[in-house]
Amino acid sequence: MKKIIILLNLLVTGFTYAQTNFTTTENYIYEKSCLTEDCSKKTESVQYFDGLGRAKQTIAIKATPAGKDITVPVEYDAYGRQIKSYLPVPQSGTQNGALYANPLSNASSLYGSEKIYAEKVLEPSPLGRALQQKQIGNDWNGHPVQFSYAANTAAEAVKKYTVVTSWTEGRTNSELSLSGTYPENTLYKSTVTDEDGNITIQYKNKKGQTVLTRKKDGTQNADTYYVYNEYGRLAYTLPPLASASALTLEMVDNLCYQYRYDGWNRLVEKKIPGKGWEFMIYDKQDRLVGARDAVLSAKGQWLYTKYDQFGRVAITGICTGGERYQEQDIVNGYGSNNVNRINTPFFERQGMNVYYNNPDTTYPNASKWVALLSLNYYDSYPSYSFNPVFPSAIMGKAPLSDNSTANAVSTKSLPVMNFVKNIEDDNWTKNYVYYDSKGRVIGTHSINHLGGYTKTESELDFIGAPQKSSVYHIRKDGEPGITIKQRYTYDDQNRLLQHYHQIDDKPEQLLSENTYNELSQLTNKKVGNNLQSIDYTYNIRGWLSGINKNQMTSADLGGKLFSYQIKYNQKDGVDNPDPVQFAGKNVIPKYSGNITEVDWRAVETVGVNPSLTPKRYGYAYDSLNRITAGYYQNPNNPYSKENTESLQYDLNGNITSLYRTSVFNTGNNTATVIDNLTYSYKGNQAIRIKDNSNNNTGYEGTAGYPIEHDANGNMKNMQDKQISDIKYNHLNLPQEMSLDFGTSGTVINTRYRADGAKLEKTAVNSVAGYNTVTTTTEKTEYLDGFQYYKKEIITSGGDPGGGGIEMMTARAMEPQAYSLENKTVNPATAKTPDLQFFPTAEGFYDYQKDQYIYQYKDNLGNVRISYGRNSTGALEIVDNNDYYPLGMNHLKSGTAFFGQGSYKKHKYNGKELQETGMYSYGWRDYMPDVGRWNGIDQLAEAYSSTSTYAYVANNPISNTDPDGRWINEDGSIRPSTTFDYMPGSYKPMYSFSTSTGMSYNSAGGGGGGYTPFGKTQAYADLMDAWRNGAEFSLKVNNGYMSWWTGGVEGNANTAQEMIAHMMKLVGDGNSLFNTIDFSQTTSNTTWWVNTAIGAASTANVPRTGVFKYNDLWHQTKTRGTSFRWQNRWGNSGAKYWRGQQVKGFQGARSLGTKLTAVGGALLVADVAMSGELKTSHLINGAMLTISMSGVGSIVAGAWFVADMGTMGVNYLINGEAKGLGDMIDEATGGPLVEMYDGLY
Repeated sequence: MKKIIILLNLLVTGFTYAQTNFTTTENYIYEKSCLTEDCSKKTESVQYFDGLGRAKQTIAIKATPAGKDITVPVEYDAYGRQIKSYLPVPQSGTQNGALYANPLSNASSLYGSEKIYAEKVLEPSPLGRALQQKQIGNDWNGHPVQFSYAANTAAEAVKKYTVVTSWTEGRTNSELSLSGTYPENTLYKSTVTDEDGNITIQYKNKKGQTVLTRKKDGTQNADTYYVYNEYGRLAYTLPPLASASALTLEMVDNLCYQYRYDGWNRLVEKKIPGKGWEFMIYDKQDRLVGARDAVLSAKGQWLYTKYDQFGRVAITGICTGGERYQEQDIVNGYGSNNVNRINTPFFERQGMNVYYNNPDTTYPNASKWVALLSLNYYDSYPSYSFNPVFPSAIMGKAPLSDNSTANAVSTKSLPVMNFVKNIEDDNWTKNYVYYDSKGRVIGTHSINHLGGYTKTESELDFIGAPQKSSVYHIRKDGEPGITIKQRYTYDDQNRLLQHYHQIDDKPEQLLSENTYNELSQLTNKKVGNNLQSIDYTYNIRGWLSGINKNQMTSADLGGKLFSYQIKYNQKDGVDNPDPVQFAGKNVIPKYSGNITEVDWRAVETVGVNPSLTPKRYGYAYDSLNRITAGYYQNPNNPYSKENTESLQYDLNGNITSLYRTSVFNTGNNTATVIDNLTYSYKGNQAIRIKDNSNNNTGYEGTAGYPIEHDANGNMKNMQDKQISDIKYNHLNLPQEMSLDFGTSGTVINTRYRADGAKLEKTAVNSVAGYNTVTTTTEKTEYLDGFQYYKKEIITSGGDPGGGGIEMMTARAMEPQAYSLENKTVNPATAKTPDLQFFPTAEGFYDYQKDQYIYQYKDNLGNVRISYGRNSTGALEIVDNNDYYPLGMNHLKSGTAFFGQGSYKKHKYNGKELQETGMYSYGWRDYMPDVGRWNGIDQLAEAYSSTSTYAYVANNPISNTDPDGRWINEDGSIRPSTTFDYMPGSYKPMYSFSTSTGMSYNSAGGGGGGYTPFGKTQAYADLMDAWRNGAEFSLKVNNGYMSWWTGGVEGNANTAQEMIAHMMKLVGDGNSLFNTIDFSQTTSNTTWWVNTAIGAASTANVPRTGVFKYNDLWHQTKTRGTSFRWQNRWGNSGAKYWRGQQVKGFQGARSLGTKLTAVGGALLVADVAMSGELKTSHLINGAMLTISMSGVGSIVAGAWFVADMGTMGVNYLINGEAKGLGDMIDEATGGPLVEMYDGLY
């Protein structure tokens, strides 16, 4: 196929810089990014190429904290293949860009004698497939990831599931059957053996579809089957427990994922195991306009979305409606189905005027509406009477106005206002965003449902890093409110150095001060003006290995309060405290990234040294990386079996038994057994949990009462814990919970916004005494991170019977684990009596005590020690926690406190402990006593091989769940990369709303924004993959461009290399309105910036035909690649592998616009000349669409740079002008539509 060749110099026009000390005898590309307007602070890099145009060395000039160079050498074997990947090597000085003759000469000064490269062993064939991947580090060299390739054999007995598809109600209906097994040599077989010997096998058919992923749990196969219909669409997923069971209708309904499609290959019905059917409807523009689950179906209701002419979400709500096919017929009758912005209110619903028209010519029409839930406005600010006064200046800068006529730039194309209604009433939260002339967010104003507000202002520097920020908060009119001011200092590469914090007119506090090593890893952080100096250490893989680790052997911990050591491939403790009782559950060193042991010492009383022998946990795992035992090793008797947990699972990862001990029984040396649980299931739902220990400590399940679930899979009751009834709202969040304690009862009502943000929780406890009834009401309010608490007690009759919330807490939780906090305090200068605390970057601020609270957290974010300065300025410890592996607090250990309305409720993973003993993660509640969630994972399809109720894939030692929906393996799996792996897949309707109220702050370091595709290490790796004939796949998804080498599956890190790359196109999407630490959030925009731009940039690739499954990668956790090192290291503050430190991209906007115009012209020409419509055309079209926005022009420009740049490189190397779009077209099967015979 002939192609139009684009001269590469088109891409570099205007980017010529003075060259003073480069090696002019070599080919190179020099890049400079200015961090200040006068470029006095900048990042510089140069990449040298050999005579074949291959990268040979990359230099980050003066990039270390000491101003020295960092180099990354590139080597090739005799066949021109890059089989070694080196770590970055800081040099002894700087050569101002000159090529290093020996870039590895200084490696030993930082890495010692460690092996600093990962290497691939390739098969001796033209295919050059990887046989081994040897990791970085001497200890890992003998534990490679191994790969093999073959065909299936008859002995492997791969089941052959088939379907017969019929059509009914305009959608597919696929009947599942088992047709024996696949004949031998009919499936491609790829095997990966990780560093610990765990095997994963993937089988693909001749169409390239994955039909089976097989693992072994040690004794049996854990098989996940994927079954496709005649049209190549995924019809069923059979998780391991289903594939091991007889094929019955009951089994399919309880355990299988089921999918149905319409004639346009859009997913219209699906069923998740444990839930009823879910339904989706689309308009003629293939936009999801309606969705409902089983509970809404029973009510005859739908969640709906209305869009404007640019495809931006404008209105959401609830409406009435019939069956799916009936509603789809109604939608099909509408034309463009767009609402239009107007300058006057067109209608009013739930007390809110709406500045959009066409309510009756878009779906649904007004006659079907039940409730309006949210409104989004773009381009200009509609004139509501309650709007705050538009600021004339924010931190000395005039905000961007919406007057596009009078100004060269305006807010046109930008989201400006968002209103979200409460679910339980018609009160609204109104959010406003203000921008500077570069389109960056510099201010927000959020009016809460009580009439108060939270206002933020930020001063950004040239590249968008925050220099100062202010927060002004008032709960409601008539209250004095609070002001928070923060400022930040950075080094020459914009690494965060100091973070200052000020409350009202109180003295400014130095909250934290950071120190980095030459790799930009955070090595020390002084908090509270050196109240504690916290050291961080890392192993050769870049994984965090210790917190104050070097002070572990000092009697007084060197003045530290906490010392913590993480051991991966090292074991110092016992193998197994009881090989008979815990047979096959030995602690052994791990090389795949699983944690083998943790040691810690913690001060419980200031001035009193803890035991010199550390406390220790040793962990045992099965072959599926699930924890099977956690052995606490008492410093005085490591074989005591105290505080130990031991677990068994079924094939889906449902816990079938849990054994838990506490401390010694009084008077003997036997650990107290507090739990001996057995679980009974229907599918993945636990219908009974029985405690056979006869001990009500731990899980109170000696009776083993039945547990019921609603049609959406939410737990309705748990009478073992006195929870008699739970009611949920349409977001599957607990709205009302009733607890029955016999002579007393408690009802907990929780109020939410329509986006899922928790606003208020009211617990009313009634206790019947002798001729009295005592009613205790406790109200907790959650407003933009500020937490309020009020308690009232009313007694009717004579002498009260006692109890109250404290009684309820003690019954539902663990009275042995916590001391109830004394809430009687003398407020220092508190102005708002009910305001209790709010978060800071290093912990909390106790508003009642006028005290900064700092926290030691472990690698999982678990709060271990909370401390601060007392009224005399002396150090004091206010909370101390130790945890079981599953997250429950140790009993009778430490000085753990629990207080209603207190920051001390935030413990495991930093989440808030509820009165029920559950932890609230946002979208689900976790029960650490039984190791399960209360409901089904919204992203269950991303983890189809494990139970929908399993907590973090049953590996809570390495993994966390930020909001109850997705697993952070420190690898990191983001929600944006787990939703869109199937074209037209249904996202929960609340995903377009604002944040859940959670916010996550990354480790210290400056910068943010965007990474040019051609600038990344991933781009170089992609070039290498193409040169070596490796496989490649790419996906644009919710603001991220992800690509994979070593596998053709579009969203899978497949068995060959499992290397994933991700390029950030838009911000993180964390809400600006639900965080108090704005040092990170000011570099992002609000959630709906991502809605507007991220949705448009998502490339729908309908021809791919099947799910692009992540299963193999999820189970191997990318631990088989050198990029595991980069991911761990990046989480600790390294900047080079995250696109160097700062991605200042404002200047790229104009370039992006120009490149987009070029790309648009080529798109039209290519379609006209070829006569074909291809997947790449859809991506190019999407990029052209988003180029209308400020940020979108950058995104689009980056795409066209990558496409054309790749074309040029391929032409130089292979003699064929093949761009990214062409490679996507090949991966997705060629043209989507053959329109006519083209010109070539």
